[in-house]
Amino acid sequence: MGTSSGGDLTQAQNELYGWIKEYMKDFQHSPSIRQMMQAMGLKSPAPIQSRLKHLQEKGYISWQEGKARTMQIVDEIIEGVPIMGSVAAGGLIETYSDVQENLDISDVLKKKNVFALSVNGDSMVDACIADGDMVLMEPIRDSYSLRNGTIVSALVPGLGTTLKYFVKRGGKIFLEAANPAYEPIELNLDEVVFQGKLLAVWRKV
Repeated sequence: MGTSSGGDLTQAQNELYGWIKEYMKDFQHSPSIRQMMQAMGLKSPAPIQSRLKHLQEKGYISWQEGKARTMQIVDEIIEGVPIMGSVAAGGLIETYSDVQENLDISDVLKKKNVFALSVNGDSMVDACIADGDMVLMEPIRDSYSLRNGTIVSALVPGLGTTLKYFVKRGGKIFLEAANPAYEPIELNLDEVVFQGKLLAVWRKV
């Protein structure tokens, strides 16, 4: 399964997505909003920003709104990664070269409307989420069903978006970091919009 066909995109979204892929293939970095405006024959950034938002929501790109240069293509879905044996985190153990099975991550990536976000900062480092990692997120349909301890992407109007543990105590919501250097953010439920919950972490080494 891949996202390159653009079957769930409008013509305008698919046109922009195709152009972005070709640009990034040629130049190895993402284009600016102005370059996208020129390529699409538009005089205002608003239609571009709207299309980028939809591309992100549909899982085609990772993009921090207002920062075009942070864009990345979420294109190839890996059907299976071979499990080559075991590796010790303590003492030494024997490893095996025979491939016995595949680590299938397709179920994660086939979830509807999965999207990716690029992590900036170290507030979730003790949850093994570091600066520069990519996190795959599943949209949250019902915030009232969220369980304490779920890692969420939360939008706090006027303050921005953050990746934190969700904790509900009494009538209050707390967005808690996995780093003791950061204080919990205390909010009322109507003061926050939950965009997604964590499915997986992707790290390039």
